[in-house]
Amino acid sequence: MMKTPHPSDWPAIQYTIWSADLNGHRFHVKLRIDNPLPSGQIVQMPSWIPGSYLIRDFSKHIETIQAYVADKPNQPLTLERIDNDQWRLPNVVGPVDILTTVYAFDSSVRTAYLGTDRAFINASSLCLSVKGQELLPCALVLIPPQDASADDWTVQTSLRAAKVDSQGYGFYLAKNYDDLLDHPIALGVFQIAHWKSNGVSHSMAIQGCIHEVDLARLAIDLQAICTCTIDLFEPATKQAPFENYLFLVNAVLAGYGGLEHRDSTALLCRRDQIPQIHTPLDETAYREFLGLCSHEYFHAWLVKRIQAKAFQPYQLHRRNHTRLLWLFEGFTSYYDDLQLLRSKRIDLKTYLKLVANHWNGVLRGPGRHKQSLADSSFDAWTKYYQADENTPNAVVSYYGKGALLALGLDLQIRMFTLNELSLDDLMRLIWQRHGLTMNGIAEDGLNDLMMELLGPGFHKTWSAFKARYIFGVEDIPLQKWFDQNYISVQTKAYTKLEKIKLQLGMRHVDSNGWLKISHVLDGGAAQLAGLAPGDLLASINGERITAARLDIILSSLVSKQVITISFYRDDLEHQCMTTLEENQMPAQYALTAAH
Repeated sequence: MMKTPHPSDWPAIQYTIWSADLNGHRFHVKLRIDNPLPSGQIVQMPSWIPGSYLIRDFSKHIETIQAYVADKPNQPLTLERIDNDQWRLPNVVGPVDILTTVYAFDSSVRTAYLGTDRAFINASSLCLSVKGQELLPCALVLIPPQDASADDWTVQTSLRAAKVDSQGYGFYLAKNYDDLLDHPIALGVFQIAHWKSNGVSHSMAIQGCIHEVDLARLAIDLQAICTCTIDLFEPATKQAPFENYLFLVNAVLAGYGGLEHRDSTALLCRRDQIPQIHTPLDETAYREFLGLCSHEYFHAWLVKRIQAKAFQPYQLHRRNHTRLLWLFEGFTSYYDDLQLLRSKRIDLKTYLKLVANHWNGVLRGPGRHKQSLADSSFDAWTKYYQADENTPNAVVSYYGKGALLALGLDLQIRMFTLNELSLDDLMRLIWQRHGLTMNGIAEDGLNDLMMELLGPGFHKTWSAFKARYIFGVEDIPLQKWFDQNYISVQTKAYTKLEKIKLQLGMRHVDSNGWLKISHVLDGGAAQLAGLAPGDLLASINGERITAARLDIILSSLVSKQVITISFYRDDLEHQCMTTLEENQMPAQYALTAAH
């Protein structure tokens, strides 16, 4: 094992990470504790990572764990297993080392990955916490892989470097354990874009693209988005809350998502969403990527600095419940596309189409009439993040409906103040009261802010708004609140095919040439016929069903028609009959700029 330098003035808690086996996807992690608690120091692996509300039990990836007197592997110490994620050291005086071998082969942004192509580290997946000493400063040492295939790798992270080499390997410092967890680390070969927004350095480090990335275009677009967001929260000072910011991007064949951090974000996207030189670009796909960047960047304010009081501090060994995720994720989802419009990355027509599509999508979910946004937030751990075949019938997304709620509240504030104030003013007030101070928002914390911003005259409107749309399950009536002098709202007729699909009420995936039912929606013809998730569709009215032929066959059907469906369940053939009823369907809206 490589010996870790140990200057006397370095923190009393140090982590050293190096690759044990690129091909086997294993990290070695050494934790040195200079002053273990005399009562028997306990160490613990987190169960979840902030920003992703699911118990993931990261300890399950620990393959081996050993403890010994510091720098003396021949003097082992007995580790008492307390729980699946906790160990206790014996009473010992002086520094100790704990060495773990951790399997890491998850390509998501939430855990850790090690392979011959790249490495990615979230410390929450690799680094044990030292119970009772989590608030102390700590150091992280990154040692380069001893493999020729990784010779040209560099390190990309927003963690504060103390002493590193030209490739980024060496010593890093964190204010405490929480700070250590809040700086993901990517290793590999990157294409990097640089720009400044309001004088603050920003970078995007991209790996996974085969062709040369159009870094100039990325820099121009992201500079506009980032500047726009800084200006939203600090219109007077134009100051960002960080000294620099880093986008870490892993481009893959299929994948999409992001996870926010204080001074950086980890993003996963498809390669065709990245602009590349001499390669055709799908502008819609690129717009989606910019929306993802906008979303996670906004979180540097809302979530990472403006936090729920329930998250202060994070309790990483258990679920942390809050009913405010509609605020943190929903409002961010509202602003991510709005900031694209404001930064002139998209035009008004495109923006209104995005809003309408999003609005119509939420209205088609049966679960919106069963679960409130407050409950959706509270139950994120077990319902939203553990989605199953019944999720559309039982759950409303605090992202999706939360974004509509933000839009609705923006319209209500503008209406009440005759356009003198907007949701922007509320966001700035939240930033001043809870972001700059890091004083977490209580579950009812928006009440006082609303009164401070809008006065008691808004109390009745806000109380009804909460009761109906946050704690209740009513649809948000945006069509009543848009100012028709600026934005025209029209109901949009369904095409025949859209109507048939809504009446049928099922969702499917392609499975080895079969259409496999993934979801059956409440009240649809598919549910009334007895179809269930997992069924393989064979034919409708005697015609074989395939992905290529589905729309053709469905377009031949008519309402009130009795149809016969053949399908397989557990490899046994079944047949059912159903009727496409003219049930009331949710309204479908279109938005246009009024002339």
